[in-house]
Amino acid sequence: MDQAAGSTQDARSGLPVCYRHPDRETGVRCTRCERPICPECMISASVGFQCHDCVRGGSGTGPTPAASRPRTVAGGTLTADPRLLTKLLIGINLAAYLVQLTVGDSFTDRFELVGRFYSYHLGGLQGVTEGQYYRLLTAMFLHGGYAHILFNMLSLWWIGGPLEAALGRARYIALYIVSGLAGSALTYLLVEPGQPSLGASGAIFGLFGATAVLMRRLNYDMRPIMALLVINLIITFEVSNIAWQAHIGGLVAGVVTGYAMVHAPRHRRALIQYGTCALVLALTVVLVLIRTAQLT
Repeated sequence: MDQAAGSTQDARSGLPVCYRHPDRETGVRCTRCERPICPECMISASVGFQCHDCVRGGSGTGPTPAASRPRTVAGGTLTADPRLLTKLLIGINLAAYLVQLTVGDSFTDRFELVGRFYSYHLGGLQGVTEGQYYRLLTAMFLHGGYAHILFNMLSLWWIGGPLEAALGRARYIALYIVSGLAGSALTYLLVEPGQPSLGASGAIFGLFGATAVLMRRLNYDMRPIMALLVINLIITFEVSNIAWQAHIGGLVAGVVTGYAMVHAPRHRRALIQYGTCALVLALTVVLVLIRTAQLT
């Protein structure tokens, strides 16, 4: 057998031998390339030990340095600021609300989610049925008052920050957008065409759902997140002028997408994670097309 591949074993004991010192038996393997290494060849790593070749960057059977970077539980790359996207999302929401206050209703009317309505100032029929599909996205960054945006931004910071750190930036923003669009699509499907809707709640409920899945995956105490979710659902259905459709749509999308994010097997992780996002988006498009066909 090839000793360089670390497969030679002593016939008497069954223990493998060091890939660099064939006369030395060892029960320890490099955590990167899994070749047997003796005490002389062991180099301490954050987890276990690595061989000399892998520490130097490796050119043999070990993975590349990029492949061995520390990863989050969902496979994302660890970053210096794990809450960067959450901060940016909060900043975008606050900036959009400032524009709403400055410009007035003409700005909100142009970008909020609504199926169809007539606007004299905007020059006729407006809404998603008129081809303004961007409203499904832009409505996620608009708010209807100080309490509305304050509550949403606090929730985004408390829930979004830790979740971003756990998933990584790419997976986190994909989850956020998918959940928000799913909430917008269900709202468009179920509410009256002239009833406007706006707010980041759909996306935030998606973060709630994904956080619950993640905590279950890590065997954390589920009671705090479940209590918070139940309270928010009670508010959703008991307080008037709340688009419960956005909350439920975002929550369901967040649970489904979050499950794929944290449970996907490592060897097919990206395919399953982003494939699930694509499937949820495809279902969102189907809901939008069905409602548009009903209203036209």
